[in-house]
Amino acid sequence: MKTYIVFDLEWNQSPHGKEESIEDFPFEIIEIGAVKLDEQFHRIEEFHRLIRPQVYQQMHYVISEVTHMDMEELQSQGEDFATAAADFVRWCGPEAVYCTWGSMDLAELQRNLKYYQIENPFKNPLYYYDVQKLYGLLYREGAKPSLDVAVEELGLLEDRPFHRALDDAYYTGRVLEVLSEDPGAEQLLQYWSVDYFRLPASREEELRMTFPSYSKYVSRIFPSREAAMADRGVTEMKCYMCGRTLRKKVRWFTPNQKIYYGLANCPEHGYLKGKLRIKKVDDDRVFVIRTLKFTDEEGVERIMERKEYVRKKRSERNKAKRKRQQQDVQQKAVRKKKKTPVECG
Repeated sequence: MKTYIVFDLEWNQSPHGKEESIEDFPFEIIEIGAVKLDEQFHRIEEFHRLIRPQVYQQMHYVISEVTHMDMEELQSQGEDFATAAADFVRWCGPEAVYCTWGSMDLAELQRNLKYYQIENPFKNPLYYYDVQKLYGLLYREGAKPSLDVAVEELGLLEDRPFHRALDDAYYTGRVLEVLSEDPGAEQLLQYWSVDYFRLPASREEELRMTFPSYSKYVSRIFPSREAAMADRGVTEMKCYMCGRTLRKKVRWFTPNQKIYYGLANCPEHGYLKGKLRIKKVDDDRVFVIRTLKFTDEEGVERIMERKEYVRKKRSERNKAKRKRQQQDVQQKAVRKKKKTPVECG
């Protein structure tokens, strides 16, 4: 039987900042909370574990203020992470559909598994429901509010706090239950999210997904941004309605080397606006997330205006750069002239 596992994590971090954090392990999980929902999104079970920290054994003051947990409680009542994680996976079951508020929890759970050299039990690729995204799509025109705001807006507030794992999982489950009762739920639940902790290892594994209102592509890892942007599979624009490869009306352009925008026109289905997000894997390597979405004449105009704005800004920067270079040349010439000895007649 399919069940929905709505879970939340709390984690600690180095109290001395990023400089004293362990590389690739910035957050250590200290609490797991989850609720299990049946196929009708009704709550049937709960799971809760405190974790005894092994790495960051001094509580960061912000974590303490937000969660009201202290290190004494964790050391005396917590389990080791390997035991708690194994219990959680076993409790979830093989047919679990994972649901979280936001995109961080699944990634951090896998990061902790990797650090403790525990085999990753999740499917790859790992699809899940981001309840925050679903709520935003249905009620906020894509905006993503915090959990407490959503709970208040839906009138779901109870006499239990936020920022503890089980309580946040409970509230997230209640929001999901309300979403499932909406007349648009069937279409809404087509908007799966995909976890990026384990990325496609080859061109064949790259992900291409089509949703009711847009398409998404997730690339393999590239050695650099330049290498990614030179790949035709990354930069192509295809109509996700008919599969036709489109000529670009506006070629990919970027204001910041992190996000690129483009525009194409399908003769049958209309204009498609594109966005490429360049995501870092480490210092040099990157992967790309491409989204394509149909747009109207107003959207086309906004893309054109954005491109012109970027062009003008680049022109101004280049002009300023040339001016600085000319000034440097002039200053060097003046300094050289001052150093030249005067010949006596």
